[in-house]
Amino acid sequence: MLVSMRGRRRSRKSRWFLGILLAFLVTVSICVPIFIIRAQPILRNRVIETLSARFKSRVELAELHVWIANGLHVAGKGLQIYGATDPNPGQPGVQPLLNVPEFHFHTSLRNLFREPMKLDTVYVSGLTMNIPPKKDRPEIRSLRRQSHKMSIAVAHFVLSDTKLIINTEKPGKAPLEFDISDLRMSDIGRGQPLQFDATLINPKPVGHIHSAGSFGPLNELSPRDSAVEGDYSFTHANLGPIRGIAGILTSTGHYGGMLGRIEVVGETDTPDFRLDVSDHRVNLHTDFHAIVDGTDGDTYLDPVRARFLGTSFTASGKIVRVKEPHGHEIDLDVVMDKGAIEDLLKLGVRTDPPIMTGLIRLKTKLNILPDDRDISDRLRLAGTFHIPAGHFTNERLQTRIDNLSLRGMGEPKLIGKEDVTMATDLEGKFLLQGGILSFSQLNFHIPGTHADLTGKYSLDGATFDFHGLLKTDAKLSQMTTGWKSILLKAADPFFHKRGAGAEIPFKITGTRSEPHFGLDFGRDHGRDERFRQPTTRQ
Repeated sequence: MLVSMRGRRRSRKSRWFLGILLAFLVTVSICVPIFIIRAQPILRNRVIETLSARFKSRVELAELHVWIANGLHVAGKGLQIYGATDPNPGQPGVQPLLNVPEFHFHTSLRNLFREPMKLDTVYVSGLTMNIPPKKDRPEIRSLRRQSHKMSIAVAHFVLSDTKLIINTEKPGKAPLEFDISDLRMSDIGRGQPLQFDATLINPKPVGHIHSAGSFGPLNELSPRDSAVEGDYSFTHANLGPIRGIAGILTSTGHYGGMLGRIEVVGETDTPDFRLDVSDHRVNLHTDFHAIVDGTDGDTYLDPVRARFLGTSFTASGKIVRVKEPHGHEIDLDVVMDKGAIEDLLKLGVRTDPPIMTGLIRLKTKLNILPDDRDISDRLRLAGTFHIPAGHFTNERLQTRIDNLSLRGMGEPKLIGKEDVTMATDLEGKFLLQGGILSFSQLNFHIPGTHADLTGKYSLDGATFDFHGLLKTDAKLSQMTTGWKSILLKAADPFFHKRGAGAEIPFKITGTRSEPHFGLDFGRDHGRDERFRQPTTRQ
């Protein structure tokens, strides 16, 4: 009987416990929906209120969903934050400064009742930041709001697939666009810059750029004047997809300024840089100072200092963004004070060894068109050069130059008897376009001989076509010996012109490896001003 009474007491306790538990579950099932229903508008208002206070502007939020699972989960869609001016006035309606397709965060239930509500991390997907042009426009006063308070404080932001668009003032110019695959930011307080760590996608050459630095605080009235500063590294960038060149590029540097005008100081290294036309690898290093100008979307380089093998040069100019065809057009002024002609030939010509060695001074305008053709087809060079003491590496060609010099000095008897190597002084005006190097003026000088030429040759060595006038100190009869000399005395008066011992029209044809020399009486060189006006030496 005692056992039976104890059993009945346990049964009553169990029923009480089950009743209390059931009541609790019923209460929770009723209260949770009520809590969520009440929490949703509270959170919605807090999000809008905080962002309105931060950006001093109108904020719109299409959707906000709240659910409870190990705390409070919040997800939003269609968040738009408007600026003081319209970033794209040419498009219908008013475009937002910030467009956030999706965001979400998690926090504790009790945090909902704190003010400001402190969040550790907010996750954002697909953010687009649309920076308006610098050109003054009336403020969209109807969009601006005042006297909002910061009711949410966020310590960290994690963003994926972010796009930064900096619009330009010039019609038809493509905006600057930066695709940021991964971006992490830390907020250290209102009025202070955000600290960030980002990975950007570089489309060409393909690669990832890692950058860390600070951004802001945001200038609400003029977002493009917001400060930005940081360091970057760009590693293992394959140049291969850019037709005509190859190599693996690495670049590091520092940047700073405002979104609308970013100054960059950096360096690049490409240990295996090469052009397809030659396929000769060189170690190319550059140090550069650049300004990324959001006003027109162009990048200004001043200067770029480059070196490869034993040659260095400087360049300044700009990289112009174009819409059609999509890409960049490069315009540079290049100055080479002390280069090696053999280095240039090794980089740009397939023939090995290079046809000539010696110091070269060069000034040229460089232009690369924005399309998908090979670099050699898009590259245009126009300038002047001077090689004060060059030597040909082709023994047969150098021997002919040496013999020509001895004949020009009236010393034909020394040919084959003395081991002499004459230096060639070469200068001219050139145009490289479509893989063809043309000379509108080419002055050639060796002891006893001067020549003025025009002509062209192809970088692949298949075309070698030059025509000109050869002027010698010696008369025609003095360039040879024996009976030939006697016979040529009668011809001396016909070739003795303009103060020269002899003036002889000639041509060089064939290929670069097998040049052919010959007389060229079919052209009236005497009437061509190009053969009477030497270039100005640099």
